[in-house]
Amino acid sequence: MTLTDAQQTAARPESPSAASTGPGRRRTVGLIVALVALMALAVLSVMVGSKAIPPTVIWDALFHPSTDPDQFSIRDFRVPRTVVGLVVGAALGLSGALIQALTRNPLADPGILGVHAGASFAVTVAVGVLGVREIQGYLWFAFAGALIVTLMVLALGSTRQGQSPVVMVLAGVCVGAVLGGAREALQLTNPDAFDAMRSWNAGSIVGRPLDLVWPILPFFVVALVLTFAVSGPLNAMALGDDLAVAQGVRLARTRVVAILALTLLAGGATAIAGPIGLVGLMVPHVARWIVGPHQRWIFAYSALLGPSLLLASDVLGRVVMRPGEIPVGIVTAFVGAPVLIALVRRKRASGL
Repeated sequence: MTLTDAQQTAARPESPSAASTGPGRRRTVGLIVALVALMALAVLSVMVGSKAIPPTVIWDALFHPSTDPDQFSIRDFRVPRTVVGLVVGAALGLSGALIQALTRNPLADPGILGVHAGASFAVTVAVGVLGVREIQGYLWFAFAGALIVTLMVLALGSTRQGQSPVVMVLAGVCVGAVLGGAREALQLTNPDAFDAMRSWNAGSIVGRPLDLVWPILPFFVVALVLTFAVSGPLNAMALGDDLAVAQGVRLARTRVVAILALTLLAGGATAIAGPIGLVGLMVPHVARWIVGPHQRWIFAYSALLGPSLLLASDVLGRVVMRPGEIPVGIVTAFVGAPVLIALVRRKRASGL
């Protein structure tokens, strides 16, 4: 059996000095650049809004607080919005990279495969039918919905020859469409109960207080640890299950850990901001274009590029329709649709 250069690279362990010479140095420099860009976008997210506020007022709001209304807008709206964008963006980027590595499907994404739809439907049932109002309550519904749909799509996408990327995408789209229709039907039965969820349904980080982030943050930390823990086995699995087993990889355990991390990331992100699609599709491809097929580097870049894309899209949504705003989920859909079309038309996608 002959392996491609990408597969040989994925399977070859990095030497101890890889981070200081050659490609490792370039990846490290690129990671620093991505971190600096993310910090700049975070600052821009605090400074730019539907209303122009002088930088001196923003500085005073952060370091010399008072009762000024503009300072209140900065502290209680823009700063929490930026923090939510950082957390949700990182979760979306990592979940996309994880599901693409797990399924070896370059078109995989929590939105396209119906994971967001499962979490959204479960949250809708919890809020609208069962009357759950606190995130500590409906968070578990989001996790359950994400997990059930993930397992369902993986099962539907399996054939005698293994998992088929095309069948998996079709299964995800169908499951997502069914759950999306069911969610809309629930909302029509009780419009008053779902008025508060309109912004959430569009995928938005507007008006999300930090109180929504703190309960989910420990789950994200656990998911982050699990994601990097399976990066090595996922590299080996890129060569095929037989070769991965020959290298000592425990396939069942790796898949269970990866699915658990994916559930925590996608379910938690959906519980906070609603279904924001295509971030998880675009970001891992950009990461692979930069670093190649090394999953650990892909995960690291995705954790930075995901929030960068989300914050940039959110700032764009504030600027183009002043004094109104476009929810970030709509902006990412406009950006992501051409990317999805380009990926579908490619014979090979980013080394997968």
